[in-house]
Amino acid sequence: MSKIPVFVSCPTILNKRQKAYRKIIIDIIDDLNMEPRALGRSDYPKDFPLKEIAILCKRCSGGIILGFEQTKVIIGEIKRGTKEEKTIKEKSLPTPWNNIEAGILFGLKLPLLIFKEKEISGGVFDYGISDAFIHDFPQKITEAKKNEIKQVVQKWFAEVSVLHNIF
Repeated sequence: MSKIPVFVSCPTILNKRQKAYRKIIIDIIDDLNMEPRALGRSDYPKDFPLKEIAILCKRCSGGIILGFEQTKVIIGEIKRGTKEEKTIKEKSLPTPWNNIEAGILFGLKLPLLIFKEKEISGGVFDYGISDAFIHDFPQKITEAKKNEIKQVVQKWFAEVSVLHNIF
């Protein structure tokens, strides 16, 4: 039986801790007979990246978004030049591709599962923004936490497998 393709939105360059979280997710989806697909990991662009991502997502039965910090703003300003302007400190930002890829997957009506580091917020990482499951990665990786993540992925997998069987 062939594996179910699922799109995994994740930065290519990760720190040691982020790599460990990604490995947990990839191992779980592999155990569930799913194949992770991503531009720059399993597939490489021949054309424009945005177009390639859209084509790749159309071939998938679900999507996982891994929101890892890629930029740390130590001090900055938001909404500059407006009456809501304010100074922010210690803001963690994911790759903007997480939001782009989530939007494509959502537009295709594919089941979404979103994991994020606790500090990540905004866009697709805001709770209640969609019907996607959004979960914070645990502070420590323990066997109990790995089992919790596995249960979350299995619940999402139930939706993915139903959709996959339709096609």
